Amino acid sequence: MQPLANITELPHLIQLSVAPVFLLAGIAGFLNVMSGRLARIVDRSRTVERRSHTLTNPELIELNNRELAALRRRIRLNNLSIGFCTFSALLVCILVVTLFAGSYWSLNVGTVIAGFFVCAMLLLIIALVLFLKETQLATRTLREASEFPE
Repeated sequence: MQPLANITELPHLIQLSVAPVFLLAGIAGFLNVMSGRLARIVDRSRTVERRSHTLTNPELIELNNRELAALRRRIRLNNLSIGFCTFSALLVCILVVTLFAGSYWSLNVGTVIAGFFVCAMLLLIIALVLFLKETQLATRTLREASEFPE
């Protein structure tokens, strides 16, 4: 286990870590979008819950309850998406640390790094699919909510 033989190996190591760092920046942007959506969904849920206390018409109560249920499903999907995305970002961070540690101690970590990368991509795919489902539910809910007389 030899530390980096000389300083000339460090720039190459940094070059290898640039792609995962760009991936990390993309994931951070995606997390920002999802957390913004989550905040809007929570705000809408509070509004719909407050409205439910003033309704007396059974049809409007049912419509309101359906919207509230859809908002809760959206919150759940969004939270799951944020969780998978965050776990993906953590794996990318671990990948970069493993890259540097493996180089520093001259360990053969190529297979481990590839495994982290594949797992991070799979988690990101799951997060994106959940995000897609949440946006589809939002669109469907928007059509139903337009039936609600304000």
